[in-house]
Amino acid sequence: MAYNEELADKIREALAELGLADVEEKKMFRGICFMVNGKMCVCASADEMLCRIGPEYKEALELNGVRGMIRNGKALKDFVFVSQDAMKTKKEFDSWINKALAFNKFAKATKQVEM
Repeated sequence: MAYNEELADKIREALAELGLADVEEKKMFRGICFMVNGKMCVCASADEMLCRIGPEYKEALELNGVRGMIRNGKALKDFVFVSQDAMKTKKEFDSWINKALAFNKFAKATKQVEM
């Protein structure tokens, strides 16, 4: 499944406007993920944005257009999928980017396995 190029461009622009130096793009989670300081921050998928927002995810799950991430049958904490409906305005979109960046400062990087 291809990711939403328009959403990926929107994320790119938002991160560039903030002048972040350490941003890398990686294909993962069926989309394109934006790694900030070596840690997964936000991802663009086909029709949603995956945000790593930390403990705030519990409250976010109560919002319309937001759902949790399930991986191998297990709910993952810290991550939420945000639908297009939940980020219609620039203010809403920026809010999700800012939440992900705020948590990124405290998030732990995933250990990489050499093959």
